[in-house]
Amino acid sequence: MMKKDKQIWKEQYPIFDKLTVMEEVFWINPNMEIFQSGIKKSPLNEADVRDAEERLVRFAPYIAKVFPETEGTAGMIESPLVDVPAMKQSLQNTFQQPILGDLLLKCDSHLPISGSIKARGGIYEILKHAENLAIQHNLLTVDDDYSILASEKFRSFFSHYSIAVGSTGNLGLSIGIISSKLGFNVTVHMSADAKQWKKDLLRNSHVTVIEYEADYSKAVEEGRIQAEKDPTCYFVDDENSHDLFLGYAVAASRLKKQLDDLNIMIDKHHPLMVYLPCGVGGGPGGIAFGLKLLFEDNVHCFFAEPTHSPCMLLGLMTGLHDQVSVQEIGIDNVTEADGLAVGRPSGFVGKTIEPFLSGNFTVSDEQLYRLLKDLVDTEGIYLEPSALAGMLGPIKLYKEGTDYLSKLHLTEQLMKNSTHIIWGTGGSMVPEDIMNQYYQKGLKLALENKIDGFLDKKSAGPFLYK
Repeated sequence: MMKKDKQIWKEQYPIFDKLTVMEEVFWINPNMEIFQSGIKKSPLNEADVRDAEERLVRFAPYIAKVFPETEGTAGMIESPLVDVPAMKQSLQNTFQQPILGDLLLKCDSHLPISGSIKARGGIYEILKHAENLAIQHNLLTVDDDYSILASEKFRSFFSHYSIAVGSTGNLGLSIGIISSKLGFNVTVHMSADAKQWKKDLLRNSHVTVIEYEADYSKAVEEGRIQAEKDPTCYFVDDENSHDLFLGYAVAASRLKKQLDDLNIMIDKHHPLMVYLPCGVGGGPGGIAFGLKLLFEDNVHCFFAEPTHSPCMLLGLMTGLHDQVSVQEIGIDNVTEADGLAVGRPSGFVGKTIEPFLSGNFTVSDEQLYRLLKDLVDTEGIYLEPSALAGMLGPIKLYKEGTDYLSKLHLTEQLMKNSTHIIWGTGGSMVPEDIMNQYYQKGLKLALENKIDGFLDKKSAGPFLYK
């Protein structure tokens, strides 16, 4: 990055200085278009998402058979959508900002199998690869009962093939667990940010874990190199994968059904605001894309990133996408939000989602821990730090996004009818002792900063941790 580029950016982008000193920022995407205009430029469409939905239905009997925790949903990998009124009140009290509309939490933190949002895209991509291999070798047809894939015959077949992926943690978990279950030989290349318990869990699932002292980009690069050397190795490319993206996009139709079941209407008089933690971009990008296909201009999606890793914001703001990294503007990419510790965004996701994304904001690590503590105290729900990135979305929208609301004629009356969904991306598989450390850190920070909150823990039924 040349000094003259930095100077131009300082003049062109009002938030650039705050971004480089790692202060929290809120950015509105000037390139967002109306849905009907943006979709004409998209490399993917509704038919692609429908194909992914149908594939997951075919695999449901297999999933239900090998993962008993999914029997209750007949092999569908899905998470609850819950109302969090006490957390809403806590946010309003802490930040002295009313939140117009209802606040809900999408608990991808509690997705079965791998306990994070990555159980969507990661598992889907491996299932698709397995299906392709089995069909190519005349072992399977789309009309078969896919539970036959649980047999030793298929495990033996898949054992002749390998899977590789680079990950900061959660994607590696989802890829490793499903690949190993099918019978593949799988290697997960883990960046320095990855938590030790995630590495241990993978190794206990018979997954080869290779650790690096460098960040996410190095782990992905090494995974790609391994796959290129081995013709039987399939590389899950988190930076460029259409299949990962589409696996995430299926979440939209599932969410719509949950909203319908709750009698929550989404239309031009009842806007939907969604806040999604963002790393390289695949998960939030896919979900936002799916939501736009369903709700078009009635849904407004915002990405949330750590102040130390705002790669998607930087790529979108400058228009350079994957041609720029946070390190090039002096940001260290060191954050406790391991799943979001990405220095360079996906160019594919950035360009695909650019016409549809409403904006992006950043959150400090300290704020993530305080929010983690408050969510436990108010609702009894435990998330890992990175999963709290979206929680400040409604506060930031009402405090700093008034220009956006005004431009789109989202009046006070309309916003009273709005629904805000915070996407909780991971946490249910965090070991109890580590989760308690997270909580204590949040408590300490809250007390140090005299943050108002709820210090009395209350149970919330099945979501009370452990």
